[in-house]
Amino acid sequence: MAEQTSTANAWPANSTASDLIPPGRKRLGWVLMIAATLALLATIVMQILYKTEVDTVGFYTWRPVVYAYVLWGVALGAWQVLTRGEDGQRALFLLPALLFTIAMVIFPTLFGFYIALTDWNLSSFAGRRFNGLDNFWQMLGDPYYRNALVNMVFYVLAVLVEYAIAFGLALLLNAQIRARKFFRVVFLLPLMLSPVAVSWMIGKSLMEYRFGPAATLARHLGWDNPAFFSDPLAARISIMVLDAWTFIPFMMIMLLAGLQAMSREVIEAARVDGATTWQTFWQVTFPLMLPVSVTAVILRIIFKLKLADIIITVTSGGPGGATDSVSSFIYREYRDRSNVGYGTMLAMIYLIIIIVFVTWLLKLASRFVRNVN
Repeated sequence: MAEQTSTANAWPANSTASDLIPPGRKRLGWVLMIAATLALLATIVMQILYKTEVDTVGFYTWRPVVYAYVLWGVALGAWQVLTRGEDGQRALFLLPALLFTIAMVIFPTLFGFYIALTDWNLSSFAGRRFNGLDNFWQMLGDPYYRNALVNMVFYVLAVLVEYAIAFGLALLLNAQIRARKFFRVVFLLPLMLSPVAVSWMIGKSLMEYRFGPAATLARHLGWDNPAFFSDPLAARISIMVLDAWTFIPFMMIMLLAGLQAMSREVIEAARVDGATTWQTFWQVTFPLMLPVSVTAVILRIIFKLKLADIIITVTSGGPGGATDSVSSFIYREYRDRSNVGYGTMLAMIYLIIIIVFVTWLLKLASRFVRNVN
């Protein structure tokens, strides 16, 4: 007992479990990890060089890369156990999620960048051929892709109008009105519908040029040629209206939840101090709702950046690409032209644009909320 006590007292007070692992065991773990990593990288590089016809040494399929990845995963787990002891054993529970994320997100993204550097058209008998940055230079000179990017600017800016409408509906449904629960369910109905169903129900039926009820009403109101999807400006606005009608309830329900969570005592204190309804909203309600508002707007912008289904169903990007979003343009590049290599380059560049834009937007929103509060 005394020996155990003296041994325990001999350990440093700030030592950890990993400090008690023998150096030889740690060295073995690092050797396994470095060897497995080098083997995986060598297999990937060799296979890429073989597929791009730079070298003749390689494998016919990518199966050896999968085997090397599995061995790397085993080496990663052994490295954790050998170098960290019990902490490494606990980290093994996170290893499947990490390996799954790498296999399902990282590898497909890297493979997408590889496909973007190839000339691959499914309608051609030549097959896939590495062409370097040719797809990138073609993208820079593509007026239809630039037009789709410009359209996305208008679509994203329309979120501000949608936010104002959603906030107004949230304030209305938060007030003490009759049949409030009924109206909440009614206003949520568009969100329950598929965008494709909305496209057929409204875009293809109600707004149909010859017999649609919306077109007939427009003629009675004096619009001689109510072609909602023939004029570029009218078509773009119509797509914005269809998309807004579908997703305004999403922002409305988030804002309504924020309003209901707000303390009533703050509102009552403002009214006791003599603040008008507008002053109460602008100086009390709106600032307190900023965190919820910023979250709702950012999520809506993320959904807007993926806008494609309504455009594909109603206009197919027409007239003349006036309603094209980037996603719908990339979809038609795959479907109509079977151009996998060029379409993947467009998708990869758009992915980079989204990552940069959303990161900047999150930083800007955080700074804005911090300055206001």
